[in-house]
Amino acid sequence: MKKTTFFIVGKHAVLEALKNPHRKIERIFLTEDAQKKLNRENQNLNLFKKTSVFYKSRRELDNLCGRDETAHQGLVAEVEQLEEITLKEFIIENTKENLNLIALEEVTDPRNIGSIIRSAVAFNIDGIIVKERSFPSKSKLLYKSASGGTEHIKIFKVANINTALKFLKTKEFWVSAFDITAKKDFTKHDWSGKNILLFGSEGFGIKAKTLANSDFKFKVQMNDNIESLNISNTVSVVCHHINQVFKK
Repeated sequence: MKKTTFFIVGKHAVLEALKNPHRKIERIFLTEDAQKKLNRENQNLNLFKKTSVFYKSRRELDNLCGRDETAHQGLVAEVEQLEEITLKEFIIENTKENLNLIALEEVTDPRNIGSIIRSAVAFNIDGIIVKERSFPSKSKLLYKSASGGTEHIKIFKVANINTALKFLKTKEFWVSAFDITAKKDFTKHDWSGKNILLFGSEGFGIKAKTLANSDFKFKVQMNDNIESLNISNTVSVVCHHINQVFKK
């Protein structure tokens, strides 16, 4: 049965999809200038050898993108979803001693999720857990904001975040919630072992029931001039620190 397809846009999102042997690409729509630039910057790669290419004007690509107003940079790809494995399958198959997963509760803005994916890939996070009903899996804004990161990380879509956390705790994971009411500085914590980094929505934070399933509550220390950071910035700060810990 043929899978449904959707559009992703932007130089980095499309380029990383083209380089990913696991990503099925139906068609590429691009301007001639965009193709020349891609070929010039990637001379060792035959990017379009197994892909149907259609040349379009920028205005035609604007129309193809619809109302998202996403900057396509002269590149649009029609793709299928990547093959997925379940969270349980991943945990059973993974033998790493130190494992770090992000869990997002009610984070729905495509730009924020895309930026979180980008940071997670940059700082060697092993996967991201999202609520399936809240995850905009075909959003052009998400793929553009992720800047190609979606091709490099596992995203686990679950029916219920709390159920996933309870399962992971039976597999020796520690759940660390990042919440505005927390007192403990996350940089003072020992991050060795298996960790779930739990983040909630900007508007409401982490739900009380979900907080009850966490083992630790942390905050990101900052001065008094700003009450809090954007969710994607908070995730980036946390992931950078943990990555540096494991580099030492």
